Amino acid sequence: MKTVLNVIWLILSGFWMFLGYMLAGVLLCITILGIPFGLAAFRIGLYALWPFGQTVVDRRDAGAASCVGNVLWLVLAGWWLALGHVITGIALCVTIIGIPLGIANFKLIPVSLLPLGKEIVPSDRPFATR
Repeated sequence: MKTVLNVIWLILSGFWMFLGYMLAGVLLCITILGIPFGLAAFRIGLYALWPFGQTVVDRRDAGAASCVGNVLWLVLAGWWLALGHVITGIALCVTIIGIPLGIANFKLIPVSLLPLGKEIVPSDRPFATR
């Protein structure tokens, strides 16, 4: 079932959100200070491309730097990407078939707003860390 949902997701929403994250990542990687934010955008972009079967968990070793980084991320790219998830989620919820995909879009909003200090892991191992 995960594969079917991922394929439908890829066609209706995932590819476009993936492109948005990739664009944000490239723009953020232009400066040396933006590289960590660009890498976070690439990581979340891959998650937005194929989300079913994966989950987001908090990293235990994340400190104050990720909190400050999240504030910068929110200003630079986070609210744009979250807005994309809101618009796409609402559009998907118009149809009955799209409701699970719309809900998945809404679940991506917190990680698109504050991605630092988070880790993407397989759903069958939600407590796995590096």
